[in-house]
Amino acid sequence: MHEEIEVGSDLIEAQSKAEETVETLEAAPDLVEEQVSDAAETAKDLSAEVEEPQEIEALESVDEEAPEAGDAEAFEEDEIVEELELSDTAKVLVEAEEAAAEAAAEIEDESELIEAEIPADGRAWYVIHCYSGYEAKVRHNLEQRIETMQMQDQIFQVVVPTEDEIEVRDGKRRVVERRVFPGYILVQMLLNDDSWYVVRNTPGVTGFVGMGNEPTPLRPEEVQGIMKRMEAEAPKIKVTFRQGQKVRIIDGPFIEFIGVVDEIDMERAKVRVLVSFFGRETPVELDFLQVEKT
Repeated sequence: MHEEIEVGSDLIEAQSKAEETVETLEAAPDLVEEQVSDAAETAKDLSAEVEEPQEIEALESVDEEAPEAGDAEAFEEDEIVEELELSDTAKVLVEAEEAAAEAAAEIEDESELIEAEIPADGRAWYVIHCYSGYEAKVRHNLEQRIETMQMQDQIFQVVVPTEDEIEVRDGKRRVVERRVFPGYILVQMLLNDDSWYVVRNTPGVTGFVGMGNEPTPLRPEEVQGIMKRMEAEAPKIKVTFRQGQKVRIIDGPFIEFIGVVDEIDMERAKVRVLVSFFGRETPVELDFLQVEKT
Protein backbone atom coordinates (compact mmCIF):
# COMPACT_ATOMS: atom_id res chain seq x y z
CA MET A 1 0.00 0.00 0.00
CA HIS A 2 2.75 2.33 0.96
CA GLU A 3 4.65 1.50 -2.21
CA GLU A 4 1.64 2.30 -4.35
CA ILE A 5 1.43 5.77 -2.75
CA GLU A 6 5.16 6.47 -3.50
CA VAL A 7 4.72 5.33 -7.07
CA GLY A 8 1.71 7.61 -7.45
CA SER A 9 3.61 10.61 -6.10
CA ASP A 10 6.48 9.90 -8.46
CA LEU A 11 4.08 9.77 -11.35
CA ILE A 12 2.58 13.11 -10.32
CA GLU A 13 6.05 14.68 -10.13
CA ALA A 14 7.02 13.25 -13.49
CA GLN A 15 3.77 14.55 -14.99
CA SER A 16 4.32 18.07 -13.60
CA LYS A 17 7.88 18.13 -14.92
CA ALA A 18 6.63 16.96 -18.26
CA GLU A 19 4.06 19.76 -18.30
CA GLU A 20 6.78 22.35 -17.44
CA THR A 21 8.96 20.99 -20.19
CA VAL A 22 6.07 21.25 -22.67
CA GLU A 23 5.41 24.83 -21.57
CA THR A 24 9.11 25.68 -21.96
CA LEU A 25 9.19 24.13 -25.40
CA GLU A 26 6.03 26.01 -26.40
CA ALA A 27 7.52 29.32 -25.24
CA ALA A 28 10.91 28.69 -26.95
CA PRO A 29 9.87 29.95 -30.43
CA ASP A 30 8.69 33.24 -28.96
CA LEU A 31 11.95 33.65 -27.10
CA VAL A 32 13.95 32.83 -30.18
CA GLU A 33 11.94 35.30 -32.27
CA GLU A 34 12.39 37.98 -29.64
CA GLN A 35 16.13 37.35 -29.47
CA VAL A 36 16.40 37.46 -33.26
CA SER A 37 14.47 40.72 -33.35
CA ASP A 38 16.69 42.19 -30.64
CA ALA A 39 19.78 41.08 -32.52
CA ALA A 40 18.50 42.63 -35.77
CA GLU A 41 17.79 45.96 -34.07
CA THR A 42 21.23 45.90 -32.50
CA ALA A 43 22.86 45.21 -35.87
CA LYS A 44 20.85 48.06 -37.50
CA ASP A 45 21.91 50.50 -34.79
CA LEU A 46 25.53 49.46 -35.22
CA SER A 47 25.37 49.89 -39.01
CA ALA A 48 23.78 53.35 -38.60
CA GLU A 49 26.52 54.36 -36.21
CA VAL A 50 29.12 53.18 -38.71
CA GLU A 51 27.50 54.93 -41.77
CA GLU A 52 26.88 58.27 -40.03
CA PRO A 53 30.55 59.17 -39.56
CA GLN A 54 31.20 58.16 -43.18
CA GLU A 55 28.38 60.43 -44.40
CA ILE A 56 29.66 63.26 -42.22
CA GLU A 57 33.17 62.76 -43.60
CA ALA A 58 31.80 62.68 -47.16
CA LEU A 59 29.81 65.86 -46.58
CA GLU A 60 32.83 67.54 -45.03
CA SER A 61 34.96 66.51 -48.00
CA VAL A 62 32.32 67.88 -50.42
CA ASP A 63 32.11 71.12 -48.46
CA GLU A 64 35.88 71.39 -48.53
CA GLU A 65 36.04 70.73 -52.29
CA ALA A 66 33.06 73.00 -53.18
CA PRO A 67 34.83 76.28 -52.44
CA GLU A 68 37.73 75.12 -54.57
CA ALA A 69 35.35 74.45 -57.49
CA GLY A 70 33.68 77.82 -56.95
CA ASP A 71 37.05 79.52 -56.88
CA ALA A 72 37.96 77.80 -60.13
CA GLU A 73 34.73 78.90 -61.80
CA ALA A 74 35.15 82.45 -60.51
CA PHE A 75 38.75 82.45 -61.75
CA GLU A 76 37.62 81.24 -65.16
CA GLU A 77 34.91 83.94 -65.27
CA ASP A 78 37.48 86.58 -64.31
CA GLU A 79 39.76 85.35 -67.08
CA ILE A 80 36.89 85.51 -69.61
CA VAL A 81 35.96 89.03 -68.48
CA GLU A 82 39.58 90.11 -68.73
CA GLU A 83 39.89 88.58 -72.18
CA LEU A 84 36.69 90.35 -73.31
CA GLU A 85 37.91 93.64 -71.86
CA LEU A 86 41.27 93.18 -73.55
CA SER A 87 39.60 92.27 -76.85
CA ASP A 88 37.32 95.35 -76.63
CA THR A 89 40.29 97.56 -75.78
CA ALA A 90 42.31 96.06 -78.60
CA LYS A 91 39.39 96.60 -80.99
CA VAL A 92 39.11 100.25 -79.94
CA LEU A 93 42.86 100.71 -80.36
CA VAL A 94 42.77 99.10 -83.80
CA GLU A 95 39.86 101.31 -84.88
CA ALA A 96 41.65 104.38 -83.53
CA GLU A 97 44.83 103.40 -85.37
CA GLU A 98 42.88 102.86 -88.60
CA ALA A 99 41.11 106.21 -88.24
CA ALA A 100 44.44 107.92 -87.55
CA ALA A 101 45.99 106.21 -90.56
CA GLU A 102 43.09 107.31 -92.79
CA ALA A 103 43.30 110.87 -91.49
CA ALA A 104 47.05 110.88 -92.04
CA ALA A 105 46.56 109.54 -95.57
CA GLU A 106 43.98 112.24 -96.32
CA ILE A 107 46.28 114.93 -94.96
CA GLU A 108 49.14 113.50 -97.00
CA ASP A 109 46.97 113.42 -100.13
CA GLU A 110 45.88 117.00 -99.58
CA SER A 111 49.43 118.11 -98.95
CA GLU A 112 50.58 116.29 -102.09
CA LEU A 113 47.76 117.93 -104.05
CA ILE A 114 48.72 121.35 -102.76
CA GLU A 115 52.37 120.68 -103.47
CA ALA A 116 51.46 119.52 -106.96
CA GLU A 117 49.48 122.72 -107.50
CA ILE A 118 52.42 124.85 -106.36
CA PRO A 119 55.14 124.34 -108.98
CA ALA A 120 58.69 124.21 -107.75
CA ASP A 121 59.71 127.14 -109.96
CA GLY A 122 57.60 129.56 -107.88
CA ARG A 123 54.89 130.34 -110.42
CA ALA A 124 51.53 131.43 -108.97
CA TRP A 125 48.13 132.76 -109.99
CA TYR A 126 47.54 136.51 -109.77
CA VAL A 127 44.42 138.59 -110.37
CA ILE A 128 44.50 141.63 -112.62
CA HIS A 129 41.77 144.22 -112.94
CA CYS A 130 40.42 145.47 -116.26
CA TYR A 131 37.37 147.25 -117.60
CA SER A 132 34.20 145.22 -117.19
CA GLY A 133 32.97 143.84 -120.47
CA TYR A 134 36.45 143.94 -122.03
CA GLU A 135 37.87 140.81 -120.38
CA ALA A 136 38.15 138.83 -123.64
CA LYS A 137 39.80 141.74 -125.46
CA VAL A 138 42.30 142.34 -122.65
CA ARG A 139 43.16 138.63 -122.59
CA HIS A 140 43.80 138.74 -126.33
CA ASN A 141 46.02 141.81 -125.97
CA LEU A 142 48.02 140.21 -123.15
CA GLU A 143 48.53 136.94 -125.04
CA GLN A 144 49.85 138.91 -128.01
CA ARG A 145 52.29 140.83 -125.82
CA ILE A 146 53.53 137.59 -124.23
CA GLU A 147 54.25 136.14 -127.68
CA THR A 148 55.77 139.34 -129.08
CA MET A 149 58.05 139.93 -126.09
CA GLN A 150 58.86 136.19 -125.77
CA MET A 151 57.69 135.92 -122.17
CA GLN A 152 56.28 132.39 -122.47
CA ASP A 153 58.82 131.15 -119.90
CA GLN A 154 57.57 133.64 -117.29
CA ILE A 155 53.88 134.20 -118.08
CA PHE A 156 52.14 130.87 -118.63
CA GLN A 157 48.32 131.18 -118.68
CA VAL A 158 45.72 133.92 -119.01
CA VAL A 159 42.21 132.90 -117.97
CA VAL A 160 38.87 134.72 -117.92
CA PRO A 161 36.72 132.70 -115.43
CA THR A 162 33.37 131.87 -117.03
CA GLU A 163 30.53 129.40 -116.57
CA ASP A 164 27.59 128.30 -118.70
CA GLU A 165 24.09 129.45 -117.87
CA ILE A 166 20.66 128.65 -119.26
CA GLU A 167 18.48 131.65 -119.83
CA VAL A 168 14.99 132.00 -121.24
CA ARG A 169 14.38 134.89 -123.61
CA ASP A 170 11.37 135.37 -125.85
CA GLY A 171 10.09 131.98 -124.78
CA LYS A 172 13.28 130.22 -125.94
CA ARG A 173 15.98 128.56 -123.90
CA ARG A 174 19.62 129.06 -124.72
CA VAL A 175 22.97 128.46 -123.11
CA VAL A 176 25.09 131.56 -122.60
CA GLU A 177 28.59 132.03 -121.21
CA ARG A 178 28.67 134.22 -118.15
CA ARG A 179 31.73 135.79 -116.54
CA VAL A 180 32.20 134.61 -112.98
CA PHE A 181 34.18 137.71 -111.92
CA PRO A 182 33.30 140.57 -114.21
CA GLY A 183 36.24 142.95 -114.61
CA TYR A 184 38.90 140.45 -113.47
CA ILE A 185 41.36 138.12 -115.24
CA LEU A 186 43.62 135.39 -113.80
CA VAL A 187 47.25 135.20 -114.84
CA GLN A 188 49.67 132.41 -113.95
CA MET A 189 53.19 133.81 -113.92
CA LEU A 190 56.55 134.12 -112.24
CA LEU A 191 56.41 137.50 -110.59
CA ASN A 192 59.43 139.68 -111.29
CA ASP A 193 60.04 143.15 -112.68
CA ASP A 194 59.92 142.04 -116.32
CA SER A 195 56.72 139.99 -116.08
CA TRP A 196 55.06 142.67 -113.96
CA TYR A 197 55.91 145.31 -116.59
CA VAL A 198 54.51 143.22 -119.46
CA VAL A 199 51.21 142.57 -117.70
CA ARG A 200 50.77 145.97 -116.12
CA ASN A 201 51.31 147.85 -119.38
CA THR A 202 48.92 145.76 -121.45
CA PRO A 203 46.13 147.92 -122.91
CA GLY A 204 42.99 147.60 -120.81
CA VAL A 205 44.77 146.42 -117.63
CA THR A 206 44.24 148.82 -114.72
CA GLY A 207 46.37 147.04 -112.14
CA PHE A 208 47.08 143.99 -109.98
CA VAL A 209 44.93 142.94 -107.05
CA GLY A 210 46.94 142.98 -103.81
CA MET A 211 47.99 144.90 -100.74
CA GLY A 212 49.49 148.21 -101.73
CA ASN A 213 51.82 147.92 -104.72
CA GLU A 214 52.62 144.25 -104.08
CA PRO A 215 50.46 141.75 -106.05
CA THR A 216 48.97 139.04 -103.83
CA PRO A 217 48.91 135.49 -105.25
CA LEU A 218 45.79 133.34 -104.93
CA ARG A 219 45.85 130.37 -102.57
CA PRO A 220 45.84 126.92 -104.25
CA GLU A 221 42.39 126.08 -102.85
CA GLU A 222 40.99 129.31 -104.29
CA VAL A 223 42.34 128.48 -107.74
CA GLN A 224 41.03 124.94 -107.49
CA GLY A 225 37.54 126.21 -106.58
CA ILE A 226 37.47 128.58 -109.55
CA MET A 227 38.65 125.88 -111.96
CA LYS A 228 36.05 123.40 -110.71
CA ARG A 229 33.36 126.03 -111.15
CA MET A 230 34.47 126.58 -114.73
CA GLU A 231 34.52 122.82 -115.44
CA ALA A 232 31.02 122.15 -114.10
CA GLU A 233 29.10 119.91 -116.50
CA ALA A 234 25.54 121.08 -115.76
CA PRO A 235 24.95 124.74 -116.67
CA LYS A 236 23.28 126.96 -114.12
CA ILE A 237 19.90 128.54 -114.74
CA LYS A 238 19.95 132.30 -114.95
CA VAL A 239 17.27 133.94 -112.82
CA THR A 240 16.10 137.18 -114.38
CA PHE A 241 13.26 137.86 -111.95
CA ARG A 242 13.03 138.59 -108.25
CA GLN A 243 10.44 138.43 -105.50
CA GLY A 244 7.41 140.65 -106.09
CA GLN A 245 7.88 140.88 -109.87
CA LYS A 246 5.33 139.78 -112.42
CA VAL A 247 6.24 136.77 -114.55
CA ARG A 248 4.66 134.89 -117.42
CA ILE A 249 4.33 131.11 -117.26
CA ILE A 250 5.68 129.71 -120.54
CA ASP A 251 5.45 125.96 -119.90
CA GLY A 252 3.13 123.50 -118.18
CA PRO A 253 -0.63 123.45 -117.52
CA PHE A 254 -0.68 127.16 -116.57
CA ILE A 255 0.98 128.39 -119.75
CA GLU A 256 0.32 132.06 -120.61
CA PHE A 257 -0.89 132.81 -117.09
CA ILE A 258 0.52 135.92 -115.42
CA GLY A 259 1.51 135.73 -111.78
CA VAL A 260 3.59 137.38 -109.08
CA VAL A 261 6.79 135.83 -107.72
CA ASP A 262 6.19 134.90 -104.09
CA GLU A 263 9.33 132.88 -103.26
CA ILE A 264 12.55 131.78 -105.01
CA ASP A 265 14.36 128.57 -104.00
CA MET A 266 17.85 128.70 -105.52
CA GLU A 267 18.91 125.29 -104.18
CA ARG A 268 15.98 123.45 -105.79
CA ALA A 269 15.75 125.81 -108.79
CA LYS A 270 12.07 126.34 -108.01
CA VAL A 271 9.89 129.45 -107.90
CA ARG A 272 6.50 129.88 -106.27
CA VAL A 273 4.16 132.08 -108.24
CA LEU A 274 0.80 133.45 -107.09
CA VAL A 275 -1.67 132.97 -109.92
CA SER A 276 -5.16 134.47 -109.89
CA PHE A 277 -8.05 132.02 -110.41
CA PHE A 278 -11.57 133.51 -110.35
CA GLY A 279 -10.43 136.39 -108.21
CA ARG A 280 -8.42 134.26 -105.76
CA GLU A 281 -4.61 133.97 -105.66
CA THR A 282 -3.35 130.38 -105.76
CA PRO A 283 0.32 129.48 -105.20
CA VAL A 284 1.89 127.40 -107.98
CA GLU A 285 5.40 125.90 -107.78
CA LEU A 286 7.32 125.94 -111.06
CA ASP A 287 10.83 125.42 -112.39
CA PHE A 288 12.93 128.45 -113.22
CA LEU A 289 12.68 127.54 -116.90
CA GLN A 290 8.87 127.57 -116.82
CA VAL A 291 8.61 131.30 -116.22
CA GLU A 292 10.03 134.50 -117.68
CA LYS A 293 9.97 138.12 -116.62
CA THR A 294 7.20 140.12 -118.28
